[in-house]
Amino acid sequence: MSCCITFSKRCICFIDQINEWIGKSVAWLTLGMVLVTFVIVVLRYAFDLGWVSLQESVAYMHALVFMLGAAYTLKHDRHVRVDIFYQRCGAKTRAWIDCLGSLLLLLPVSVFIIWSSWEYVADSWRILEGSRNSGGLPGLFLLKSCIIVMAVLLILQGLAQFVRNLLIALGQNSREAQ
Repeated sequence: MSCCITFSKRCICFIDQINEWIGKSVAWLTLGMVLVTFVIVVLRYAFDLGWVSLQESVAYMHALVFMLGAAYTLKHDRHVRVDIFYQRCGAKTRAWIDCLGSLLLLLPVSVFIIWSSWEYVADSWRILEGSRNSGGLPGLFLLKSCIIVMAVLLILQGLAQFVRNLLIALGQNSREAQ
């Protein structure tokens, strides 16, 4: 049993590290969005210039921040939660609630996202889809692939959260599990 717990904690740590790295990396895109938006505004109003690709790059960055940052948000418990009863519960009860939430909500929804978007993404890859706008960015198929990447990262983080909370609910050392 101790060997399984040690292996579980290593897996949790590995998944947490992946999502931590991805989350911190894509966070820099928010700075990029601000800077590119500033450039777009200056070019448009000061020089009467504009490029579709520049405008689309802001939308691409915005999509990447939300899709690739979702698991990071879950890891840091910053997702939307109704805390009416949850905040009053003890640590073990909260851990059981989180386990059930992962099993009954997060994991099925993430699997559904993969299942329902698979054809959409595959069709985009088949034609190597780019922007529909003249002068737009190529590689829309890569951006659409992030839908599946997001769901996979959420599944991994959901499993890590589930195991972490299960260890807490079963009375294992919660400090090591986190």
